[in-house]
Order: sequence, then C-alpha cells, then structure tokens
Amino acid sequence: MLNAFSVSFLVALIVMCALRLWLGQRQISWVLAHRAVVPAGFADRINLDAHKKAADYTVARTRFGRAALLVEVALLLAFTFGGGLQDLHEFWSARVNGLPYGIALIFSVMLLAAVADLPLAFYHQFVVEAKFGFNRMTIRLFVADLLKQAILVVVIGTPALLAVLWLMEQMGPLWWVYVWLFWCVFNLLIVFLYPNWIAPLFNRFVALDDERLTARVERLLARCGFTSSGLFVMDGSKRSGHGNAYFTGFGKSKRIVFFDTLLARLQAAEVEAVLAHELGHFKHRHVQKRIALLFATALCLLAVVAQLIDSSWFFSGLGVHAQNAALALILVSLAGPVFSFLLTPLLRFLSRRDEFAADRYAAANASASDLIAALVKLYEDNAATLTPDPLHSLFYDSHPPAALRIARLRQA
Repeated sequence: MLNAFSVSFLVALIVMCALRLWLGQRQISWVLAHRAVVPAGFADRINLDAHKKAADYTVARTRFGRAALLVEVALLLAFTFGGGLQDLHEFWSARVNGLPYGIALIFSVMLLAAVADLPLAFYHQFVVEAKFGFNRMTIRLFVADLLKQAILVVVIGTPALLAVLWLMEQMGPLWWVYVWLFWCVFNLLIVFLYPNWIAPLFNRFVALDDERLTARVERLLARCGFTSSGLFVMDGSKRSGHGNAYFTGFGKSKRIVFFDTLLARLQAAEVEAVLAHELGHFKHRHVQKRIALLFATALCLLAVVAQLIDSSWFFSGLGVHAQNAALALILVSLAGPVFSFLLTPLLRFLSRRDEFAADRYAAANASASDLIAALVKLYEDNAATLTPDPLHSLFYDSHPPAALRIARLRQA
C-alpha cells in the first residue's frame, strides 16, 4: 500500500524523467537546427563534415540516453514497487543470517543491475561508438573487462561491505560516524592504489619516450611547482578513438597520464597547454575540494540513513516490508539519485567554474592560443558538438560550451 513517502518518491521520479526527456529533446532539436552551418568562430578550423558528424553523434548519444532512462526507471520500479527487493530479502533471509545475508542481498542487487545494464553497454560500445568510428574494442576485450571489474568488485567490495555492515550493527546510535570515517579512509586508499595496482589491470602504461616533449613538460612542472612519480602514456587506443590526459593518485603515487590518441594528434606546445590546464586544477586544489565535497555529502547521506533505518514508513513506502541495515543502504542508493537530481545544475556549475579557472592558469603558464588549438582538435576528434542547447548545457555539462570557453581564452 502506498503512503505519503511513496507518493513523494513517485512525484520526484516523474519530475526527473520528464525533465530529462524534455532537456534531451531540446538538445536534439537545437543541435539539428544548427547542423548545416559551422559556427563562425570555428569555420576556419573545423570543416562542415566534421561539424555534421559531431551533431549526429550528439543526437545518437542523446537518443541512447532515452533508452537508458527507460531501463533505469523500469529496474528501479521493479526493485521497489514491483517487489523485487522484497523477494530477494525473503530468499536470502530464509538461507543465511547476519553479515552473510547483507553481503548476499547487496551483491544480488548489484548483479541484477549489471545484467540489466549489459545490453545497453554493449549497444553503446559496438553500435553507437562504432558507427562514428570511435570503438576500437573487441568483444573479447569487452568480456575481459567485465570479468576483471566483477573480480575487483568482489575482492575489494566484500571486505568493505562487511566492515560497513559490522559497524552499523556494533557501533550503536553513532554508527554512521564510524562508517563515514571508514568510508573516507577506504576511498583515499583506493585513490592511492589505483595508479599502480588497479589501472594496469586494464591498460598498459609506458614512460613517455619523447625526449623533447618530456623536457618541455618537466620545465612546465618546475615552473608550476609540481612533482610527480613520472610521465606515462596509456594505450587508450585499444578501446576508443577518444583522447584525454589526466592526473591520478596522490603523494608519491601521483602521476601524469597521456592517452596515446592525444599525443598522436597534438603538437608539443598543445600538449603542454593541455597539461598546464590540468596543473591549474592541481594549483587551485580542485581535486581536494571535490574530495572534501564528496566526503561532506557522504556524511550527510549517512546521517539521513541513520534517521531512516528505524522508520517503517521509509521501507514500506518503497515496497519493502522488512527493516535492516542492508535494505536501508540499498533503498537509499536507489531513491537518493531521484531526490537529488535537481542538484545536478549546481554541481555542474561548480565544475564549469573550475574549468574556467584551470583555463586561466594554462593561459598564464603556457599559451592561450596553443590551448585553443588543442581544444579545437579535441572537439573535432571527439565529435563534441559546438552548438549544444544552452539550457541542456547549463543543466548537464561539466565543461563550458566550446564557443564560450574559447572566447574567454581569447580574452586571457
């Protein structure tokens, strides 16, 4: 039977779906309306065929997002009002108790969600990405990645979940504080281990062997006061034609990684400018600020769970007629994104603000013109639309629109 919370959840779900579909349709209409002409600021660098490809790729991805939304909502309703989570609870509670019950229940939900997502992931990689020339992945590699990810989830996730569930049972009313402290330490440990222990399971990393580029990058690092454990090239081309560069790790495990696809396309000065942009994030402590925001959000979320874990209306309102720690964690993870969806524009605004700050840093410590040249090449190579719908971009985009970003750089 529905209660007041059920109604509020359904209203939030309808609002989320309606807004996502409406924004998606706006994006499609806007991009198609501007498909026939390259924007004036890019006409001398990007040809019409590349512009049309970017438009078609954007439309294809947006339409794919609609299908993904339908699967997402169907799975959510199946777990809640469809009785799926209640059935899983009854199945496992009749066979195991205590911590093993919680682990079995949570992993069952994760497995079913992964199975539901598998056709979408396959279609996106081997149809959408392949149609536009971005897919380099074989089916064998796709399956191998899935198996590795599953093993990592079991090997890393099992002890972590055991610790969380044990703390929830044993630490009394303030269990959520202990869980938060554990979660923070666990996440920092993963960040520390990722460069040397996790990432190499999926990609090959070799030291940058271009001496001139290495010297140029090292001079930039010295100017910016940045030290790392090395400069590495990743074989991103074995999965995708998209290019990128990033920092990973912290402390002594901190490293700079270039996709091989990026180095194949950009000139040395352009690579330096892209790296200067990434150094801007480091200099302005954007990563630390995002981690702090993530930790603060986690603390608030766990405090909410602590209030809901003894509230029968919360469980029954989402179609579950039992109460325990594992069920509470699952239900909050299912319902949380629905209620927090309207915060998306705020988070994206903060991200775009950071991107502008990193661009200004790159312009001051490398070259604004080289960064513009690199960005234009990346927009073209990644088929990123130059004409997104302004409202869709405002709501979703973590990076500023191309025209606005380059206009700011030209003023730097």
